[in-house]
Amino acid sequence: MAVGLGILALLTACAGLAGPNNVADVDTDHIAGFWAGLWQGLIMPISFVISLFTDSINIYDVHNNGNWYNFGFVLGAIVLPGGGARASRRR
Repeated sequence: MAVGLGILALLTACAGLAGPNNVADVDTDHIAGFWAGLWQGLIMPISFVISLFTDSINIYDVHNNGNWYNFGFVLGAIVLPGGGARASRRR
């Protein structure tokens, strides 16, 4: 139980990695790539819940490098729930 709460606290602390959705404020120093997409895909469920209550957190970083960020984000979102591995396991 304590380990689960610790992991939840760690993920919540890092949920702000996907920046605010200000397309007009293009920051060329912050372009999210594959690894940022992977991390943001992993923390997407927590970021989604937080984004319901605040405008400063989004689940997707709009300042990304395109296809590699998208691939990392989808891969991270699939890895978290097990990616169908549980459904294919025999009982």
